[in-house]
Amino acid sequence: MYITKRDLGIAAFTACLTVTCIFAASPKAILDSSIFDWNDMEAKTTKTGAVRTVFRSQTATLGELECHITTLNPGDSSHPPHKHPEEEIIIIKEGTVEALVNGKMKQVGPGSVIFQASNQMHSIKNVGKTPTTYHVFSWHSAGIRK
Repeated sequence: MYITKRDLGIAAFTACLTVTCIFAASPKAILDSSIFDWNDMEAKTTKTGAVRTVFRSQTATLGELECHITTLNPGDSSHPPHKHPEEEIIIIKEGTVEALVNGKMKQVGPGSVIFQASNQMHSIKNVGKTPTTYHVFSWHSAGIRK
């Protein structure tokens, strides 16, 4: 009995498929109660300022919960107006931003909270003379509409 190239190909394909299924079925870590200290977060420089990734993980009730902190240089936007299925909450830490919400631009400052609904066009721009920093929270749940 000889092993053909076809046999080797089928065996390799089957092995790859098996390994893929094992990793795909591996349970993801569930985010537990945690503290994220500002002083421990690495600020990664971007072309418009900086970003700190706080967490991006599955929780007991959500497919994914994500938090990052963006610092924008004066006059910069994080990105052009866009939309996505997940909802977002943005909390302004410092500075003044202009946010696109429900088709209208509005300026807000420290302590302000912006809610961006699913599939709604939105954007944010630093309109102040100093850097602005804000926290972003988004989540993916079973109810997300595409």
